[in-house]
Order: sequence, then structure tokens, then C-alpha cells
Amino acid sequence: MLSASAHFIRTSRLHCSTLPFLSSAATSKPHLTSAIFPPLPSNPNPISSSPSHFRHFSDWQSPLSHRALLRSSSAVLQRFERRIATMATRNVYDKILKTLEKPGGGEFGKYYSLPDLNDPRIDKLPYSIKILLESAIRNCDEFQVKAKDVEKIIDWENSSPKQVEIPFKPARVLLQDFTGVPAVVDLACMRDAMNRLGSDSNKINPLVPVDLVIDHSVQVDVARSENAVQANMELEFQRNKERFGFLKWGSNAFHNMLVVPPGSGIVHQVNLEYLGRVVFNMDGMLYPDSVVGTDSHTTMIDGLGVAGWGVGGIEAEAAMLGQPMSMVLPGVVGFKLSGKLNDGVTATDLVLTVTQMLRKHGVVGKFVEFYGEGMSKLSLADRATIANMSPEYGATMGFFPVDYVTLQYLKLTGRSDDTVSMIESYLRANNMFVDYSQPQIERAYSSYLELNLEDVAPCVSGPKRPHDRVPLKEMKVDWHACLDNRVGFKGFAIPKESQNKVAEFSFNGTPAQLRHGDVVIAAITSCTNTSNPSVMLGAALVAKKACDLGLEVKPWIKTSLAPGSGVVTKYLLKSGLQKYLNQLGFNIVGYGCTTCIGNSGDINEAVAAVISESDIVAAAVLSGNRNFEGRVHPLTRANYLASPPLVVAYALAGTVDIDFDTEPLGTKDGHNIFLRDIWPSSEEVADVVQSSVLPDMFRATYEAITKGNPMWNQLSVPSGTLYTWDPKSTYIHDPPYFKEMTMSPPGPHGVKNAYCLLNFGDSITTDHISPAGSIHKDSPAARYLMERGVDRRDFNSYGSRRGNDEVMARGTFANIRIVNKLLKGEVGPKTIHIPTGEKLSVFDAATKYKSEGHDTIILAGAEYGSGSSRDWAAKGPMLLGVKAVIAKSFERIHRSNLVGMGIIPLCFKSGEDAETLGLTGHECYSIDLPSSVSEIRPGQDVTVVTDNGKSFTCTARFDTEVELAYFDHGGILPYVIRNLISAKH
Repeated sequence: MLSASAHFIRTSRLHCSTLPFLSSAATSKPHLTSAIFPPLPSNPNPISSSPSHFRHFSDWQSPLSHRALLRSSSAVLQRFERRIATMATRNVYDKILKTLEKPGGGEFGKYYSLPDLNDPRIDKLPYSIKILLESAIRNCDEFQVKAKDVEKIIDWENSSPKQVEIPFKPARVLLQDFTGVPAVVDLACMRDAMNRLGSDSNKINPLVPVDLVIDHSVQVDVARSENAVQANMELEFQRNKERFGFLKWGSNAFHNMLVVPPGSGIVHQVNLEYLGRVVFNMDGMLYPDSVVGTDSHTTMIDGLGVAGWGVGGIEAEAAMLGQPMSMVLPGVVGFKLSGKLNDGVTATDLVLTVTQMLRKHGVVGKFVEFYGEGMSKLSLADRATIANMSPEYGATMGFFPVDYVTLQYLKLTGRSDDTVSMIESYLRANNMFVDYSQPQIERAYSSYLELNLEDVAPCVSGPKRPHDRVPLKEMKVDWHACLDNRVGFKGFAIPKESQNKVAEFSFNGTPAQLRHGDVVIAAITSCTNTSNPSVMLGAALVAKKACDLGLEVKPWIKTSLAPGSGVVTKYLLKSGLQKYLNQLGFNIVGYGCTTCIGNSGDINEAVAAVISESDIVAAAVLSGNRNFEGRVHPLTRANYLASPPLVVAYALAGTVDIDFDTEPLGTKDGHNIFLRDIWPSSEEVADVVQSSVLPDMFRATYEAITKGNPMWNQLSVPSGTLYTWDPKSTYIHDPPYFKEMTMSPPGPHGVKNAYCLLNFGDSITTDHISPAGSIHKDSPAARYLMERGVDRRDFNSYGSRRGNDEVMARGTFANIRIVNKLLKGEVGPKTIHIPTGEKLSVFDAATKYKSEGHDTIILAGAEYGSGSSRDWAAKGPMLLGVKAVIAKSFERIHRSNLVGMGIIPLCFKSGEDAETLGLTGHECYSIDLPSSVSEIRPGQDVTVVTDNGKSFTCTARFDTEVELAYFDHGGILPYVIRNLISAKH
């Protein structure tokens, strides 16, 4: 792991006369030195914390103020202003390194003490911002992270409104299998590059712990069966054997990487119950846990007091390799909770209410931090449910600081008493623990919201968006309004005369009927809710009461239960309630994301036929977090998010067209049975949770988790540390990133007489740029697959083929809705090959330019690269030969991703764009850059000249010295390889 005092050095920019301590050996190489890449820890297990003798450099005798620290480092800062990097200087904050004593004697380790900065501004910082502050202090090397970055964070109240950027180095990285495959592909081909360059390929290992959970591949092919788990897993392995084998190889070949096999659970629940550290103890250094993950719902861990959020693939790979993420210092919305939930109201009702409130308030790009006396009434699982849906309400994080509730959950889930003691001691020492028994310091927040938990009522959300909350008592009225309304988020435009239509069909030889609003999928699914014992056991109690009263679920409704971990199965069995769920058809179908991400499998053919033939607006009810039309299932136009108990209730009702207060679920002995008759009280739920959810269940589940399962263990994979690429594979392919790489950095490249590959307007998103979804039958990617004998039915999706650069490059800019100005109004993934005037697919045009020896550039408008599907949005253009993107503005993360892949991001000057400058895209473009990186400054002006005599000035959006280092090396991955090879140790 990277030590606190390790530093980057850019020797190409050093003036040795100003740094007399540089040895001749250190200055003889033109590359960055090995200081950033120390030897890897001997223990590859990312879960364990091993004691070590951490050298304490501090010689201070009294607390030092932050401003004094800044003054003490002013010479360093001045040298940086003159573009001279420091070398071999220790972290200027080492003077606040302290020892954390154990209550009974001995010590836990060293830590950077925020109170010893003696700065009153820190006391008012939101807890979530303190985590960013500690990370900046601990990683302050005056290259990647500077003292002025620390000052920005400390002065958060004043600096955050200015949209300032800061570097952030998360403690670990979390992957799921769809996004994890390309990351492991990159690591594998980096090892090959090290080998070709004559170095030790085993130096390529993640420098921070990486956890990869395989959870996105299981589908609900088999449901309502005792054998469903086994049957679905067998199909999962049949479809994904090659991908799984590759990931298994990676789990053996790389240190610091834990791969959790298929069938173990959902990534975010596993993270919450097992992987989350809260506080790291890494080789004697204590620091807060933080994580970035390649899944948007990584935010679930925020409920545990761990700062975490979703990022794109390049950012995740950079973080894995020890590089900082560039991020805007966020505003923080303070969300005060008071009171307690009323009897029978669930955490799902609460999160749907919170989602609606925060969507209305506007929290995109911000942190949300929860506080107030109502916090003590929320279980950790309830908090995690709220944190999970941060993407749905638009926030980067929904953060719950650590308090006694957190500590109790850590003990419940099997964390040791010594670990919990260390966590509490560290957080108390750094004023990062919330003790509601003590008077609270008033925090500064960017804006404020408040919710009395007593005001939360049972609800669902839908039919097409997570934040369209509908109170349960208004559901029937709202449903009929949706039938009436014009087509939109709240409308289906069903004519009045057709709204009561009854479609007859035969189900297994039995006459049946289907109406608008009838439920055809009812799924207890998703990390959002299956991690919460209260709602899971609440659903089981509803099932028991329903069975006791003789209620049944119609046999054509596809019911399923997909827990987020094996712990759920253990406590359902312990409670004796699983059998009632089974009786209603909610058999366990697998441990993974399933219906929530669209892996709902097929519905019965007869049901599918009658929906299509009669144009029925069929409904799905799921305990998930996303319900966009077409996501859950192509034939369910209405999709409602609901708590697990309500999923069971709607399955029993068979329709969403019901008022539960006035209409019965069924009858028994001539008596109507209403929802209230089978709904458990909060006390009933609490009692069964108390007796059924036990720490030993968590310990047993996670002790076994890395032992795999028979199908995983039987996967035969190579044992070598270098991957044996199969040239015939259409899933895993050796990318060309390093084929011609040498030890000499290529240096900065300008652009000479480049053609415009694409000319875009505003708001081109990463979904336009980066392949997503199904592979169109007429696309270059389809042609590639068919040429290799892949049948159309086996195309699968771009997501499943992210490990094959040939497929992904062919899919880049293949969005069928993309608008390219070169096509003069035509919509689609085509462009004009300028020299010949031919209209070609983007891939074919790019290939033609490359074969002719021509570089290409892209013209774009404002907000180029916005959106979240970022994995291939920079890799793809690089593989197509794009050398620069000239835009009015960039989405922040995509801009840094372009730099990371060696593409130049240029911004038009304010008030200018392609249209005002009279650029059509038919010109040739030359971009003049100095040949030495030492002559390029972050944000400097660059001249662009066209072959028809136009000349204009742009801003080079290399925003930091670190980004210039990446560009000098041709991208972040070559940069890392050369520095690992140059390392002495």
C-alpha cells in the first residue's frame, strides 16, 4: 500500500539546483521515480488488517494550526507555482500524526488528528466532508494532493459554492461483474506489457483493496419451484462460463483483489454486511473507509457511515492503481429527521418519501447528510435503504454518520469486539462519531430539509419513475388517472371505452382473464430492500397470515424472491416463515440483482401473448429501486416500486387497480379479507427480527463466501499470472493499448491535418458515445460477431461483452438516436468520410481514416460527455483514432477520462463555438502543442488552425500537473506501467 509519506516526482520539471538533496541517480532518469509505487504488502487479503511498525516522523510538541502548517510549506507551494515538483519531502501534515491508544493498554495504530489542526472551521464541517479532508491530509504529497487542496476542504463553507475541484483518493474499489470484466482485462494486458518490456509482470496489482462481487448475471428463468436456485445458477453458468472463468483467473492471479463468486449475494448487501470496514487499519495506519464502485447503488454503504458512490470504469481503474479522482467539492444538504415511523409503515415507504422530497429540492452533484433526533429511531438497515436510492434522488451520497446504531449493527453482522472498539475509538478521537447523548455542535450545510417520520405514510412509486410517489390510499384513483392521461411518465392514454376490457386466455388448460393493471410479475428483489430484515420478515408475516386465511396468488403471476445474501435465507428459515412465502410462490430463485436490473426472465407464453394481442397495460410490482418503462420486462408497461410486504399484498390482489382500504383481497367462509387483516404490527415484526436475526448467521455466511460453490470451484482456469488469451473468444480479448509501447514516454502530441469524425451539438451524453444495451443486427458489432460464427440470438448485450475491445470499439457512437451535423439532419450512427464524401458507419469511417494515416478530432457543443454510462466513453474514441475533442464544455468526469486515455480536451473560448466560428466539420484541423510537457501549463491557451485559413484559440483542459503527466505518457495506464518498471523495489 502507498505510505503516507510517499511522493510523486516529475524529474523532467526539476531544477536540481533548488533541490540539493537530489542524488545523481534520482535525476538521471526522465521518468517519475518509484516512490509512489512501494512494494505491495505481503498479505494479499484485502479484508485483513495486519499490525506493523509504522515509523512516526512527527517531532511536534504542541498542536499546530492549519494555517501555520500552510505557512511552513509555503516554500514548497511557491516551487510548485514555478512548476517545480518537490522530491522526497515528507507529508507536511506528519506533525499531526498521533498514536491511538487502546482502552486496556497498547495501541491501535497511528492516525492524522483533525483536532490537532486547531482550526475552528473543521468543527462545523459536515461529517461527510471530514472524510474528504482526512483523505487529503493523509495523501498530501504536493503533487497529486496539495496543501492548498486541504485548505479548500477546510474552507468548505466558502469554497464549495465556487465549484472548486479537489483530488480524492478512496480507500478501496468495489466492482460488479458487468463492469469488473473490462477492469480485469486492463490489468491482464498491463501484465503482458510489463513482460514485453522485460520487467516483473507481477508488479501489476491493485494498490488499494478491490472487491468484485458477481451478481449481475443471474436471471429468473425458473420461478415458483423448490429447485429454482439450482436451475437458475446452472443456466447462469452456461451463459457466462467464459466470463466467470476469466474473473476466477483474476482472483487467483492478482493480489489485493477479492472475487466473490456467483450465488453469494448482491454486491451492495455483501458490502454492507461484510466488506465495509468503516475504519481501516492498514499496516498500523488508521483512516476512514471510503469506496468508489462501478455501480450507481454503491451509495448503500453510506448508511454504514462509509463514504461511497458510483463512478465509471476509467475512474475505478485509476483509483485501483493509486491515482486520485478529480471531483468538485460538493455542497451538502442537511436533512433533519425527527419523530418515529408510525405502526405498519416501512423503510420502503420512508425512502420513497425521501426520494420525492430530494428530487423536488434538487440535489444533483451534492451530498445529503442525515441528522437529528429521529436518527435514533432508524435501524441501520433502514438507513441503508435510504442511502441506496441516492441515484434515484440525484445525490452523489446519502450519508449517515457513525453512531451507536452503527456500532450495534457491526456487532450484529459479526465484526469482532476489538474491531468495533477500534472504530469507535478512532472516530471519537477525530470528532467523527455522533453521540446523541451529548450536546450537538451545529453543522454548516449548504441547504436544509426536515421530515417528521410520523408524517410518512404507506406508498408505492410509479408507474414509470422511482420518484413518482403514490400514497397507498390514493393508488386506485391515481391508476385510473394514468389510464386517462396522455402517454408520459404518468400516462398510458387508454380510451375510456377500453379501460374495462377483459382479455380471455387459457393458462395450462384453465380459462383465465387479464385486465389493465393486472399484476404479472411480483418480485421481492434488489439490494434496496433485501438487506433489511424488518421488511423481509414483514413480508413473510404477511404471507403467513394470508396462508392461514386461505388466500392464494394466481398461478400465472411470476412471483420470485431473490435475497441479497445467504443471511436472509438463514433468518427466514429460523423464523419458520419461509414455507409460507413458498406456498404463495415466492420461492428463492437466486442470490443476485434479478428483476431489478431487468433479469426477470420470460413470463408465461400464454400471458405474454394475451398482453401483446389485447394491448393490455400489465403491471409489475417489485421491491427494487428503478422502474423505468422497458427495464423490468418489455411487456410490463406499468412498474411499481413497493416494500416487500406490499409486493406480497399486490400479488394476492392480482392487480394494482385496488383500494386496499375498501376492497378485499379475497374471502373466507363468506367474510371479506382486507389488507389490514394480514398486515403485521411493527411490534410483531420487531419481535421476529429480534429472535431470528443472529450474529452467528452473518459469521457463518461470510466465512463460507470465499469457498465458492461447486460450479464455481469446478471452473478450470489457467494457473499462470499471465492470461492466456483465446483469439477466438468474442467475450474476452487482448486490447491493443500497449502493443507498441516502449519505456520512453511518447511526449505530448499535437494534431496535424486531422479530419472531423463527428460534429455534434449540445448535450451529447456518454450513452450516445459509449455502447449500451442490445447489439443491433445491422451494426458493425453484429457483423463482427456473425463473421465469427455467433448466431444473432447469442449476441447478448454490449454490457456482457465489455471485455472485448473489438466489439466495444465497433459499438462506439453506435447509438441509434445520435445526431451528427455532418449528416445534415439524418439521425443515426453514421458519418461522412470527408475525403470521399461516403456515408459510412462511424466505425468504418474511423477505420478508413486510420488506414489512410489520418488523425481525427470531434467537434461538440456544451456538456459533452454528461451521463453515467462512462466505462467505454473514452476508451472507444481512443481506439477509433480520435486525438482531440473540441467542445464548448465538458462533463467533469468525462473530461478527465479523455485525458486518462491520451485524448486532448479543448474548450472553445467563452461565446464561441463551431457555429460562431463558421466551422462545418469538413475542414482539416491542426492543433499546435509544445513538444515538451514542461512547456505546457494546466489551462493554457492553444491555437487551432484549419486548412481553409481559419484560426481560433482554445483552452487546453489539462487541469492539473498530474493530468499533464498522464498525457506525457500517452494515458494513465502507460504512465503506471513505466513507473512500476522504473521502481527500485
